[in-house]
Amino acid sequence: MDLIGISINHKTAPLELRETLFLSTSEIKDLIPKLKKDVFSDGFILSTCNRTEVFGVPLKGVVNSIDIGDYILDYKPVPGIKRENFAGYFACSAIKHIFNVASGVDSLIIGDSQILGQVKESFQISLDWNFAGSVTKRMFDSALKVGKRSINETGIGDGAVSISYAAVQVVEKIFANLNKKSALVIGAGETGELAAVHLKDKEIGNIVIANRTKEKAEKLAEKVNGKVIDFDSIKDELYNFDIVISATGSPTAIVELSDIKNMMKKRKGTPACLVDIAVPRDIDPSAKKIDNVFYHDIDSLEVIVDQNKKFREKEIPKVERIIMEELVNFYSWYNSLEVIPTIKSFRNFFEEIRQDEMEKIKHKIHSDDIDKFNEVTKRLVGRLMHNPTKRLRELSETELSEQDLKTHTLILKELFKLDNNSKA
Repeated sequence: MDLIGISINHKTAPLELRETLFLSTSEIKDLIPKLKKDVFSDGFILSTCNRTEVFGVPLKGVVNSIDIGDYILDYKPVPGIKRENFAGYFACSAIKHIFNVASGVDSLIIGDSQILGQVKESFQISLDWNFAGSVTKRMFDSALKVGKRSINETGIGDGAVSISYAAVQVVEKIFANLNKKSALVIGAGETGELAAVHLKDKEIGNIVIANRTKEKAEKLAEKVNGKVIDFDSIKDELYNFDIVISATGSPTAIVELSDIKNMMKKRKGTPACLVDIAVPRDIDPSAKKIDNVFYHDIDSLEVIVDQNKKFREKEIPKVERIIMEELVNFYSWYNSLEVIPTIKSFRNFFEEIRQDEMEKIKHKIHSDDIDKFNEVTKRLVGRLMHNPTKRLRELSETELSEQDLKTHTLILKELFKLDNNSKA
């Protein structure tokens, strides 16, 4: 297989280099026609915050991973990137790498929940821009299957591995029916936004955003179908919320112990969950001493995240077995591309001989016996062909190397002069 590719990722280059080589969707669409003209007959481009990868079937056999890396840097020059920042892949290693990426085992965060969608999007662009041939289309299908099987058959994506998501998972364990609960998210920065989005994904009943800059709060509220309250009214409004997640950059506490006592007094003992994911902390940690208050901060959440990361790492061997199974399936299909035309030629060769012989004898036998002779000769040819064609198919479905399989088909072609369509 001539599939070849390069990758610059979290294993080969620091973030400052990866992010400068990031290719936007518009850049990918601009680059594809150039690659089709100069480098690849078909392929795909994947670019995320942690990796930029270009794979394809070369137009010329002399193309190698170094050439591809140089070509990409000519298109988008990035000072500081060296050849050693690119990892090169060829043939089976290329397919295996793509499967590793789709499954999430090659991600910076093992089991990254976003990567499969990003892979699917890059494949779709390739299809839309006629950059996908029969081999890459099959590879796309197999990679997506690997990703889906990894999610469904293993725990590679289970458990929160980000503080924001861990905060929401803690809340989910405390309250069984989030769709009947209301939540206040204090802070509309990146961390607060992620927490709000996760709450929305969990179908929380009501989300309210509070932020010093009201415009930013309104923008986030629109994104999560929530509402906004003034930042100055937080303390007075606390009792209305079952869940409070705070993630501001305030140098001092926003919610003090007295505020929480007043909150619980107005709630008349109804449980509340307070999650502080700010550094320094926004909520007085003494809140944990108050009855019916479930309090968590960065320290307790990081313990959960670390446990989940270790669990995901233990799931890697299961994913690797899935990858190996799909690699075998892919190569069985790929090898059949070499075998099927040969088998077809082999069948046609014997069928022509059979028909020639039937033509010779049809005037020498009674017309009532022609159908019988026809059936007998078909069965005879079928039996003669059965073992060689069956064996050739079996060889294509084993781990026989591509070159060895070609050797077997060439021997068959040479013995029967199949390429010349000559009959015995």
